[in-house]
Amino acid sequence: MTATASAKTRTVAEIMTREVLTIAPDGTVAEAARRMNERRVGSIIVADGGRPVGIFTERDLLRFAAAGGDATAAPVREWMTADLQTTTPDEEVTAAFTNLSGQPYRHMPVVEGGELVGIISIRDLVKLAQIQPVEKPAIEVPRGLKGVVVAETEIGDVRGQEGFYHYRQYSAIELNEKRPLEDVWYLMFEGALPTKAQRAAFMEEIRPLRAIPEALGPILPEIARAGGQFEPLDALRTAISQLGSVQDFPPVLDIDAPTLRAQALQVCAVVPTLIMALYRLNKGQEPIAPHPDLPYGANYLYMLTGEIPPEEHAWAVERYLISTIDHGFNASTFTARVITSTGADLAAAVVGAIGAMSGPLHGGAPSRALEMLEAIGTPDRADAWIRDTVQRGGRIMGFGHAVYKTDDPRSLLLRRVAERLGGPRVAFAKQVERQVVDILEELKPGRQLYANVEYYAGVVMETAGLPPEMFTPTFTSSRVIGWCAHIMEQAADNRLIRPSARYCGPPPPQPVPDAE
Repeated sequence: MTATASAKTRTVAEIMTREVLTIAPDGTVAEAARRMNERRVGSIIVADGGRPVGIFTERDLLRFAAAGGDATAAPVREWMTADLQTTTPDEEVTAAFTNLSGQPYRHMPVVEGGELVGIISIRDLVKLAQIQPVEKPAIEVPRGLKGVVVAETEIGDVRGQEGFYHYRQYSAIELNEKRPLEDVWYLMFEGALPTKAQRAAFMEEIRPLRAIPEALGPILPEIARAGGQFEPLDALRTAISQLGSVQDFPPVLDIDAPTLRAQALQVCAVVPTLIMALYRLNKGQEPIAPHPDLPYGANYLYMLTGEIPPEEHAWAVERYLISTIDHGFNASTFTARVITSTGADLAAAVVGAIGAMSGPLHGGAPSRALEMLEAIGTPDRADAWIRDTVQRGGRIMGFGHAVYKTDDPRSLLLRRVAERLGGPRVAFAKQVERQVVDILEELKPGRQLYANVEYYAGVVMETAGLPPEMFTPTFTSSRVIGWCAHIMEQAADNRLIRPSARYCGPPPPQPVPDAE
């Protein structure tokens, strides 16, 4: 089979692996984890006799770990993913890919006559796609790449059906409840949570990097006051681009991993300082240097006003920041990885990610959700306003998510944070949330639309003292940590991201008319 052969002529039998790692339904979670670790694979097929009845994956293992059970006693049948999609040896690989890409796992058993005879993975299918000519794409994919696996990552994942997301091997919500932001930052960069000594060393490494480089400082006033209305993310994009220039960031293709990590650490450390400096300069105020003794959330608010913030406000902002560090292959993260895949420098990748973040369908939503509450105004107007907006086909900001088909765990977390802060805005937001969910269920049954992270984010940030124009920059100040973790991962095992498009214009070639 040559590199120009069509994928539609190839069958599963040609690419499947015949040796399959299996475990019986009564096998324990501990045994499944041991076998997966020994074979260095992300899943194990649960087979009853020779018949596959489920699959136990790393995601299932994380779900078990979060529940806190005894792995040596728990049978995998209670934690496996059942209703397993299977394929046959003679099925075409394009059909197999279509079936597998819509599943929450990456491996699919090959069954013949009811018996397990092999296994295929999403990686097998992606490798096949990579040898196809551009003129004839190997695999049909949905618009927007929804549900398509385009890379592998160890940084984290989102499990939309379960309402769960994680940073590396830990629940993001549990990290939020138990660890400061600096610990999560360390986890994203280093792959493990820090010890007490490691945390202290990491803080010492970060502290001097929060200061704005001397060569960049004199440029900031012009950036902050350029153009008409102040757009913080526009200013931040320019500032990061200038930072890469004054610090002479070379292409990631030309530097080693420690150098790239040092650059990533500096960018993540200085972004909060730049955000607040640009905001204050635009208001005609002098920037405030980072406080040497304050942790991330408190320091962020301190640089806004010059006053040490109330403990509750600092706590609330840090909860929001931790919750938004990473969230799968969202638009801005994917943008950062695409730019990195070209070999461009880290600043270029971050600037591109900020551009994606600025869109109202991505990072621009927190302020718009708050604007919706302002437009509703009072509790007695909520029902009529929501119904009218839905019936006109308008967008209810802060509701619905591209991945979650149940409650967004970040929204549930931030609702609890908002409740702890208290105040009339919080009570009003909770009432509107209930009415929106009820009315959407009535008018659009089956759509499964729930509040997302942006809905309570604006309420929390406003209550903590941040102005609305700073909501998306605040989102950016934490997400840059996730971006940089992905940039380093992409650079470590790089392949140029270069998908194909299906041409749908007039058929070429057509004669070119002579110029008049």
